[in-house]
Amino acid sequence: MPSSNREARLLRFGVFEVDLTAGELRKNGARIRLQEQPFQVLTALLQNAGQVVTRDELREKIWPADTFVDFDHSLNTAVNKIRESLGDSASSPRFVETLARRGYRFLAPVDGVATATTVSAPAQDKGTRAGALAPRGLNDAATSSAYEALHAELHVPIPRRGLVRALFALIQVMYLIFYVSGLAHLRGVDSVASSFLPGWRALVIVGAVLVTGAVGIPLRFYLLSAVAFDFRKLDGTFGRLFPFVLALDQLWAIAPFLLLPQIGVGLAFAATAALLYVPFSERTLVRLAYREG
Repeated sequence: MPSSNREARLLRFGVFEVDLTAGELRKNGARIRLQEQPFQVLTALLQNAGQVVTRDELREKIWPADTFVDFDHSLNTAVNKIRESLGDSASSPRFVETLARRGYRFLAPVDGVATATTVSAPAQDKGTRAGALAPRGLNDAATSSAYEALHAELHVPIPRRGLVRALFALIQVMYLIFYVSGLAHLRGVDSVASSFLPGWRALVIVGAVLVTGAVGIPLRFYLLSAVAFDFRKLDGTFGRLFPFVLALDQLWAIAPFLLLPQIGVGLAFAATAALLYVPFSERTLVRLAYREG
């Protein structure tokens, strides 16, 4: 870890920041409550990001020799509280990694910023024009908020979670309408399919609509209920379901061609091209709303 990060008073990682002067952990500018000892452990890990911090080093730094406590229990409790605050997990860590019987390592990149109490207006304007992040002071709240609102991995401004969840839910409703409409008009599907795929090939199309529609309906209801109840592990669950969702959505992307007599070839191609992208937008929406816990 560079010495500049050790001396910095503001440590940033993803949408989180640790203000060493105020003793605060914040996410997107909102303070997250964290007790003193877990905060000290987190600070030690951040100041040595990417390196192993041994249990003995943490004991010497945070629990002096004359402190009569169950050190192992206290340290484990502190790390668990850190993970809870960051939305992290021991089994698949994104921030705090446990090295059995050795110590811990902070995995995410950490940026250190030396805070300043006063910043001249010309210097601020120059830094803003250059697109650089100005030092945090009393007059740069807008710049800081813009920085904090960037997603750690997607590098895009983070919108309101309510809006993201609503868009994801609307996509699920759209597919539910597709499935119900397709199943309700199987004869029409057979008629359209037979017009350009005679014989058994038309039956394959009808069978695919029947099977994928019947499977897709419970899938969409599950995703709707997950986002409605704000299931915090939806990111991991959707990641495991994504190959199946992708295959299902790519198959239903050709659904506009079933309306070929009504909309024509050009519009059918345009609608199919748009639908081919939808599963990837679903994945992005889930990551925006749930990636950081």
